[in-house]
Amino acid sequence: MSLTALDPGRMRKHSGRKRINAIALTLSLGAMAFGLFWLAWILFETIRLGIGGLAVSVFTQSTPPPQDTSGGLANAIVGSGIMVGLATAIGTPIGVMAGVYLAEYGQKTMLGRVTQFFNDILLSAPSIVIGLFIYAVIVARFKSFSGWAGVFALSLIVIPVVIRTTENMLVLIPNALREAAYALGTPKWKVIWSVTLKAARAGVITGVLLALARIAGETAPLLFTALNNQFFTTNLGEPMASLPVTIFKFAMSPYDNWRELAWAGVFIITLGVLALNILARVFFRNKH
Repeated sequence: MSLTALDPGRMRKHSGRKRINAIALTLSLGAMAFGLFWLAWILFETIRLGIGGLAVSVFTQSTPPPQDTSGGLANAIVGSGIMVGLATAIGTPIGVMAGVYLAEYGQKTMLGRVTQFFNDILLSAPSIVIGLFIYAVIVARFKSFSGWAGVFALSLIVIPVVIRTTENMLVLIPNALREAAYALGTPKWKVIWSVTLKAARAGVITGVLLALARIAGETAPLLFTALNNQFFTTNLGEPMASLPVTIFKFAMSPYDNWRELAWAGVFIITLGVLALNILARVFFRNKH
């Protein structure tokens, strides 16, 4: 006979714990089902309304005037690709180098603590604040919206994400790997480049992909920096179209053709962000 059966008080405590566990499990499952319901609904509506607006012209023609049956999103897609790609190219090396400093050199220094503090602020800052900052620094000073201003705004969103991910991944690398390399007479810079960064490569790439997925759907910073352009352009010195801003503009319009293109853009950007997140998950899984 078990000890619980011999002790009524202990048996009551055991039954109470089982009830609490059942309640907690039910609430957790309910919260998960609630979130999945809305996610499934959003994806269903995006697919249902987005596929209807897809056509070859969406990828080959620029945004049309109101009530025009022709037109597409080519200028917005190309503009987003250029700005997101350049922002990632600018922000990634800065973020990786800063993350390496924080993990390998600055853990016990005042500069390291100050850098971490400001990085946390930048990481949690609303994107519209970053857009307003670039507007005040670049757009208002040069009296012109431009693709470069949009690139700089997006890169400021990339940098803190990459810094945090790089730092965390390098901190997880066992010190035994570093000590083994030091024992062979390897200089510190080469240990970082050939041992720690190589071991944390998958995690760092995951952070870059997640940062890229985040900026791909940002609208607020681009409204204050790159603005928009109805025509096709690759000149970063002038206003440039982007997919999120075009979606925002078209979705709020009273014109049916614009709303249809907005849903097509939502579908395209959702697929792109979903693909990037899946790719990041694959890298993260391989890390373990």
